[in-house]
Amino acid sequence: MRLVRSYAYLACLVLSTAIIGVLGIPFFANRSAARWIAGIWVKTNLLAARWLCGIKTEIRGRENILPGPAIIAAKHQSMWETLVLYDQLPGVRFVLKKELARIPMFGWWCKAVGFIFVDREAGASALRTMLADAKAALAEGASYIVIFPEGTRVAPGESAPYQPGVAALAKSLKLPVLQAAHNSGTYWLTPGPAKLPGTIVLEFLPPLEAGLPREEVTARLESGIEEAVARLEAAARPGQKA
Repeated sequence: MRLVRSYAYLACLVLSTAIIGVLGIPFFANRSAARWIAGIWVKTNLLAARWLCGIKTEIRGRENILPGPAIIAAKHQSMWETLVLYDQLPGVRFVLKKELARIPMFGWWCKAVGFIFVDREAGASALRTMLADAKAALAEGASYIVIFPEGTRVAPGESAPYQPGVAALAKSLKLPVLQAAHNSGTYWLTPGPAKLPGTIVLEFLPPLEAGLPREEVTARLESGIEEAVARLEAAARPGQKA
């Protein structure tokens, strides 16, 4: 039955993307309108995940959320955190790998709402382009720049080296860094469509102040986020880990 519900959610995801995505194309030229329509798509799929798969959301550490502008360094395990962070943080922009821009409809909408794309194979030039695009997003009114410090999706119980992107953004933009930990991969299984019922916890940790050395930012992010993720994964309901 769980797999049936998971495939039902996948069908809802595809259908909502097709309907909302196509009907919203005329609004691509208006960034505010495009972001509002994207928000409807996000809420639709979060509600579908709850109704069809029994996936609930708990937010902790709201008192740590800075009013912005700020950098958000978030663990990346599934699509869930992109949906929830978009839903919870006004004026958010994500830093994504450029391959996602090529996905029909999804990539078009990511561009329309002002997300930032990075060519991970471009080395130092990719970092310069990301910084320029982030500055442009902030000048346009963005409140938060979300970046995944490991640079890729990582399965529960695993970790990857933290990349210099977060520290570079914080140093260049002179912004604080808010840490976001969660256990989404415990329930929102990736790869594949399977989803397990339960409550995914997103926890905002105390922010790192602006002006810290790059090495300190990276080290504190890795220790803080990984410790919090391990704690949240250990507290997940028995038998529901990926």
